[in-house]
Amino acid sequence: MQLSNEEEDYNLSLSKFESMLKTNKVLFFDSEEFEEIILHYLDMGKAALAKKALKLALEQHPKSTGLKLVQVEMLVYDDKLELAEKLLNELYAIEPTNEEIYIQKANICSKRDQHEKAVEMLKIALQYTDDYADVYNLIGMEYLFMDNLEMAKESFIKCLEEDLEDQSALYNVVYCFEFLDQNQEAIAYLNKYIDQNPYSEIAWHQLGRLHYGVKEYENAIRAFDYATLIDDEFLGAFMEKAKAYERLKKYAEAIESYSRTIELDDATSYALLRMGKCYEKLGNKVLALKYFNKTVHEDPLLDKGWIAITDFYVRQKNYQKALFFVNKALAIDNQNRLYWKRFATINKQMNFFEEAELGYRKAVEFGDYGLDTWLFWVDILQFLGEFESAIQTLLQASEYFPEENEVEYRLAGLYFMIGQNTKAKFHLSNALRLNFDNYILLEDLFPVVWTKKMVQNYIAKYKK
Repeated sequence: MQLSNEEEDYNLSLSKFESMLKTNKVLFFDSEEFEEIILHYLDMGKAALAKKALKLALEQHPKSTGLKLVQVEMLVYDDKLELAEKLLNELYAIEPTNEEIYIQKANICSKRDQHEKAVEMLKIALQYTDDYADVYNLIGMEYLFMDNLEMAKESFIKCLEEDLEDQSALYNVVYCFEFLDQNQEAIAYLNKYIDQNPYSEIAWHQLGRLHYGVKEYENAIRAFDYATLIDDEFLGAFMEKAKAYERLKKYAEAIESYSRTIELDDATSYALLRMGKCYEKLGNKVLALKYFNKTVHEDPLLDKGWIAITDFYVRQKNYQKALFFVNKALAIDNQNRLYWKRFATINKQMNFFEEAELGYRKAVEFGDYGLDTWLFWVDILQFLGEFESAIQTLLQASEYFPEENEVEYRLAGLYFMIGQNTKAKFHLSNALRLNFDNYILLEDLFPVVWTKKMVQNYIAKYKK
């Protein structure tokens, strides 16, 4: 790639300065060269070299306003705000129409969390600047700091009116629309923007994201297609397009897009995992398992990869292998309630009831308060003969489900089992009130209780 004359001069100045530092010779640079050298080092995070360059610059050009403004920037960078402010006031007395003075004043205000005052300074800068886009962008950032997303959005839009190519402003304006929950307005704005700048792959990508967010998947794919036509190495657009194809159940097309992301960059565990799931949806179990295995090979600490293999084997009813892989996932994240529930379900299928009980207990402990989890846990406890624990668990469950007939029927059955008939009748009465027809639960879960004449009479009496 050929460098422009400006870039060549810039690189030459930089090389000349670094050569000077090595040889300890003092060479002459004009003030603008020094400004570029200093700002380069600041951008690179090399503050010591930036300070060295500034010291030499001010020795050679002690009256340069531009260099003094760079000095202000460095003082602000070092949080020496009072010194920076003093120097700015001196510069203001000499050049009151220099927009950079107001921009740096705004910078100081912003550092002090005086964002409204910073906006005032930047509005004055607008009166003197030629670079309106930059100032509008800075105003937008100040409004973001104030959580005034509406005004921030307006400022970024003005910035883009001045400079259509300002990508950071484009990202920020979309962020504001999304934060304000104005997705349709954002789509309308981006369509207008694209009319003016049709070859902006960023705009097409953002438009696709917004369509995806409102479940307009066909439109999303169309937008991502344009983004990838403009930039055929736009990895993010290929990834998002694949996700949209998945939503439309177009799994072959999704695989093609995920494959493209792997061609463009090193394989990501996410893409490999999604490809495995797509192959499984297409009924290709061999390739599905191959990609699940690739996922965990690529990232052995990705618990979702191990869980994908677990679920694959559960669907094949190969519980032995499923148990092996769910344990791999739990070794990575042993506080995940969904993993513990899978562990419990698999062990239950294999008739490992004590392990299943542990799984359901851990699932609830880590926040799974779903009714089915409570009931599975209780039924296992009952099967293990731990009636008192089962009752205590059901009483906990009743705090979340105070009017649930399945909880009440089980409490009735368990209290009958341990001979506490008064409590049993109380819960049976509740259960019959909530759902009379479900009394069949007693026969299914507590056949010994069901045969009791007292229970039959109570149900018959309630029926009348």
